Amino acid sequence: MKANKARNTKPELALRKALTRAGIRGYRLHKKGVPGTPDLAFIGIKLAVFVFGCFWHQCVVCSLPMPKSNVEFWHAKFHRNQERDQRKRQELIGLGWQIVECWEHEIKSDVGECVQSIASELIRIKSLEQAG
Repeated sequence: MKANKARNTKPELALRKALTRAGIRGYRLHKKGVPGTPDLAFIGIKLAVFVFGCFWHQCVVCSLPMPKSNVEFWHAKFHRNQERDQRKRQELIGLGWQIVECWEHEIKSDVGECVQSIASELIRIKSLEQAG
């Protein structure tokens, strides 16, 4: 598992490249001090973007098979990952953050849709700030 990267994965790099092409900037990478250390964090408006790997976070759409060896370990590992994701999501919401989650399969199939989700959330948050 040491060879599996937690940062700068192919899906994350593809999303960042697409965001740059769309003119969306101003985010921080892997911002420490923000619960869950989001892959992208728009600090000023409190928007966290997570790029989830379908295998590691057990995507229900892809429903990838469980590894055949050491099944108990993998089951516990995936369960801990999902619990941590939920806990960090709740921490962020409690601190007033908005969250966008982009799954690996979504980025591979249509990165533009993920970019649109982020752009829509940015517009929504900024319009709420201006109204309030």
